[in-house]
Amino acid sequence: MIGKAVFLLGALAGGAGLSQFPEFSQQYLQRLAGQVDALTVVVRDFDASAQKNGLTREEALAEMRGTAFLDDRQQDLRRTFLRHARLSDNLVALREVTPLARILMPQRLGDAETLAATWGDFRPAVPVTMEGLAAAGIGFLGGGMALSGLLSLLLWPFRRRARG
Repeated sequence: MIGKAVFLLGALAGGAGLSQFPEFSQQYLQRLAGQVDALTVVVRDFDASAQKNGLTREEALAEMRGTAFLDDRQQDLRRTFLRHARLSDNLVALREVTPLARILMPQRLGDAETLAATWGDFRPAVPVTMEGLAAAGIGFLGGGMALSGLLSLLLWPFRRRARG
């Protein structure tokens, strides 16, 4: 009896929690697109300046040395270019799949800055979409099984041994 109640409690918690994922991932995607747009402006401006001076991006970056400030700025821009490439790849991958399929792509929602900003503004909603209901079902079963498994593991040492 207690096992069923624990399963139900875990299932409800898992379903309620995971039902929010499709909307959260959609909001993350919107913020990610904004990040990519902002970084694209920086990348294009730098590349245009380099081209105007007959330089490739790497050649222009190589010329940014000689003082502590220029060395630091070069490293800042290298990080910006890498971040732009990584976030752009994630954006393309996330746009190609449904909100429900994003459950299988947590690594694509891994930008700490974007994740923190999305989480800070996110407000849970009722799962009224098919994706939300499907995620709720997956979370319901997953939460129930996880909590039941944990309870079984905790109670295992106290079980009576079968008499042979």
